[in-house]
Amino acid sequence: MSGAGATRVLIVEDHQVVAEGLAALINDQKDMAVVGKAVSVAESVTRTTELTPDLALIDFRLTDGTGADAAAAIRQIRPDTRLIFLTREDSDAARIAALEAGASAFIHKSRAAQEVVDAIRTVAQGGTLFTPRTIANLLNTRREVEAQLERLTPREKEVLRLMAEGIPSRDIASRLGISYTTVRTHIRSLGSKLGVHSKLEAIVKAREMALVE
Repeated sequence: MSGAGATRVLIVEDHQVVAEGLAALINDQKDMAVVGKAVSVAESVTRTTELTPDLALIDFRLTDGTGADAAAAIRQIRPDTRLIFLTREDSDAARIAALEAGASAFIHKSRAAQEVVDAIRTVAQGGTLFTPRTIANLLNTRREVEAQLERLTPREKEVLRLMAEGIPSRDIASRLGISYTTVRTHIRSLGSKLGVHSKLEAIVKAREMALVE
């Protein structure tokens, strides 16, 4: 941290209007200031090297990767930089990725401005918004997902990913070079192993398993 000075914040956000709004909010506080902005993983690396921020406020979806990629890169360059994810992403997979990348908080963009400011203060002072219970629940979820993934064959993973993208069974068969009957067999197997019986369930499950964005 920067000692007696204001907390130096780097905003990693690829939507200009959002980034400008966050900058105005942060710069309006006496104990924090935005030292720079980045719109991508690559730019976050450059900015961290140049600006040595105390804290990075990171979106999860960036133009050239994820916020977790940016967070890991930032921590590699400057391990002392604290990390907060501020995103519309709302999946456990994203939270787990953020936690593993070293984040101290994961906030949905729908939260009030004051909550964002409070989170910056808490994290800048060495705190975290991840409770032990939250961390335990996320780790349990990851173990369950990994166990489910291990039960699937490579072909079943492909079928699930394509189902989640909304591709009809006959088109899946054509893409994978297998028969429609074989696709139906894989879907039945997925239903048995994962409880996936509809396109919506397939989307949810495939996102949990990080098979689709």
